Amino acid sequence: MKLPELWLCLSFGCAASLSTSCLSAQFRRPGDFILGGLFPFGEDTVNLTARSAPTLLLCERLFMDGLIWALGMRFTIDQINNSSSLLPGITLGYDMYDTCFEPLVALQPSLLFLTRNGTSGIGVLCNYTEYQPRVTAVIGPHKSDLCLITAKLFSSFLIPQVSYGASSETLSNTELYPSFYRTVPSDKNLMEAMVLLLNQFGWNWIATLGSDDEYSRGAQALFLSTIGNDNICIAFEGLIPTDLAEPSAKKQLENTIKTINSTKVNVIVLFATSKPAQALLEHSIRMGLGKKVWIGTEAWMLSDIAASIPNIQSIGTVLGFVMRTGTVPGFQEYVAELFGSVEQEEFCRQSRELSRLMNAEVLDTHCQQCDHVTLRDIWPVLRVTTVQPVHVAVYSVAHALHRALGCTSKGCPKTPIKSWQLLHFMNTLPFDVSGQSFRFDQSHGTNTGYKLIFWAWRDGTLTYLPVGDYDQSLYIRKSQIQFHTADQKEPASECFRRCQPGQFRRIKGFNLCCYDCTDCSENTFWSSADTSTSCSPCPQHQWAPARSMQCYDRTERFLFWDEPLATALVTLTALTAALSCVTALLFLKHLRTPLVRVSGGGRSLFALLSLVLLSLSCCLYVGKPSDGLCTVQQLSFALCLNGCFSTFVPKALEITLVTEFPRCAPRLLRWVTHGRAWLLVAASFLTQGLLGFCHLYVGSDYLVADYESLPSEVLLVCGTQSWLSFALLHGYNSCLAFACFLCTFMVQTPGRRYNVARGITFATLLYFVVWIFFIVIFATLRTVFRAVTQICTILATTLGILASYFMPKCYMLVFKPDLNTEEYFQNPAEEEPEEDS
Repeated sequence: MKLPELWLCLSFGCAASLSTSCLSAQFRRPGDFILGGLFPFGEDTVNLTARSAPTLLLCERLFMDGLIWALGMRFTIDQINNSSSLLPGITLGYDMYDTCFEPLVALQPSLLFLTRNGTSGIGVLCNYTEYQPRVTAVIGPHKSDLCLITAKLFSSFLIPQVSYGASSETLSNTELYPSFYRTVPSDKNLMEAMVLLLNQFGWNWIATLGSDDEYSRGAQALFLSTIGNDNICIAFEGLIPTDLAEPSAKKQLENTIKTINSTKVNVIVLFATSKPAQALLEHSIRMGLGKKVWIGTEAWMLSDIAASIPNIQSIGTVLGFVMRTGTVPGFQEYVAELFGSVEQEEFCRQSRELSRLMNAEVLDTHCQQCDHVTLRDIWPVLRVTTVQPVHVAVYSVAHALHRALGCTSKGCPKTPIKSWQLLHFMNTLPFDVSGQSFRFDQSHGTNTGYKLIFWAWRDGTLTYLPVGDYDQSLYIRKSQIQFHTADQKEPASECFRRCQPGQFRRIKGFNLCCYDCTDCSENTFWSSADTSTSCSPCPQHQWAPARSMQCYDRTERFLFWDEPLATALVTLTALTAALSCVTALLFLKHLRTPLVRVSGGGRSLFALLSLVLLSLSCCLYVGKPSDGLCTVQQLSFALCLNGCFSTFVPKALEITLVTEFPRCAPRLLRWVTHGRAWLLVAASFLTQGLLGFCHLYVGSDYLVADYESLPSEVLLVCGTQSWLSFALLHGYNSCLAFACFLCTFMVQTPGRRYNVARGITFATLLYFVVWIFFIVIFATLRTVFRAVTQICTILATTLGILASYFMPKCYMLVFKPDLNTEEYFQNPAEEEPEEDS
């Protein structure tokens, strides 16, 4: 297809000025390799030399910036062509076109760049490997939304495109835009710098605004995703209309300002181009929004439009990041010399000659009203507009050509190079520009860093004061920033108060940044690295007091030997064992007396020995428990108690046979008296031993580490694994005691005789009373007092048996020896059985 060429309306005139309606041929130069240039010369300009205000109008600034960038490209190409080392023997040519900030206008020269070299048509091919387009590489355009269109076009043909201003993060996708490069940092780096700025000043309750265009929407979305993990919340986010002529634009701006005012934020992050930013700031001043901290970007912060708004100082404090760039040596002198050359007649003659030779098919975008631009007009803008990104962009292509051609110090071979062949050399190798090294990263960008700029007003004059630097980390010279507050310190912008150590955030309402501070409860903690809205529980082996920042290891808790309670119990245990031993010695001394013989004789000594061992078993419950100790505790209790109760059984049966079954007594008494009574004791003890083995098999007690009962300690207690096993072990003794109680509680003895049955009755009765309380407490108690309960149960049982059965007999042996006679202590078996009526 045929495409007419688009030529820039701007060119050079005479009379010491540049005319925008003269020869565009001055912006077209042939060469061995042609670079395409896309620059935003802006809208139609109006009488630049006859303006009444000292500040440039918007269209003037856009025109001036585009003119300076175009001159920067021409300066760089001239510098490269005059170099004897970079591309010796090779001449770079250029075609420059105006984008007018319009996608359709930018698309026309882009299609022209894609035409086959020497023609005005684009070939539709299956393989473009050998395709040679009109240009070798493209420089520009400046805006992200234009690059998103042109980059897809040039990437289809793998033509290198190097932008000097597009920062959208979307363009970092090298799969979608494999041939797109840029000499400015990505917006991702800018967002990281902004988040660091907010964090350093503690601003976490902010509003964010952007103009309704591709750049601002993308930057705002990227900013919102970046702050997700940084404890910063958005009170309001909105878009500013770009078409301010729409009827609803004014109402939308007013609603935006009212909403910001209602949120009571003190910090506003503004992503916008100069015209929407101007409209927002003007409405803010008119509606009395109040002073805020405005954080901006280069797109509007360095604009004369925003800075020239009447009463702009009343908006508060303005901070923002601008790209860190260097100067281009010799560029200002080059521009001055260029403007000086227009005074020469030879320059004007050449311009008129080139105008007559222009191709009639070239597309024309002549401005309808254009005038002359003098050096005096462009000089103020030249001092603030950075041209280094354009300079570096052209050099990146030149260095790629140098490597692709295999140039040496003597010259470059005249070898045809396809555009796609340059990509490898642009991706891999660094290049030097004016003594500074540059390199495209994995996303085809160059991160040169940023400067933090503060709007400083001195005597009504605005100064862009650098107060910080960002390069992977942010450094701020806070003392140089004078905020709008009374003390000139940074204002607070928070929805919440700062929580104290050991407090967590309890969200209020629907916004994550509005919350109350609540103390962490016991066994929970809050870490400074924790961003959650609750306290974290401590591990099981640790604990924490209320409002704690960390957890501590639990100490073990059991009945220690050296604590007062254990000392008292051990002392009582020793006294009980000693009492049992004294009783046994007393019984041994009077073993042949009637009182001891009627009490069981040698079996009483065995019962007392069992009570000694039972009382000594209390020591198993003091000290650190273990699985083995837990198993032995219950077995020793059951076996020792059985040793005592088994000696009561023959005596209880003997009394029952004599008193209740006198006819059967003579032939049955021999099985429960004398030597055969020991068989009953042995059988009973053996039965208890078998039940002990069953207890071990079904489920013996085991060590339990209880982390819940005590707040800061781990309680070591013996837990009951099976209550069935527990019942088997201790139920047999209860049955023996109950049988002895039934056999003795109704027995009556004549007044002249000692009532042997009464001691057994009270001993078993006390046993049942103690065990009723023990079972209730033992089943529910899960503290260190569980061991105390078991010790007290053992001691109460032992002392109960001693007091009810053995102590009365000891009293008679010591204090009433005259009663220790055969007549008073006659064995029931030796009495004559009463005749049954």
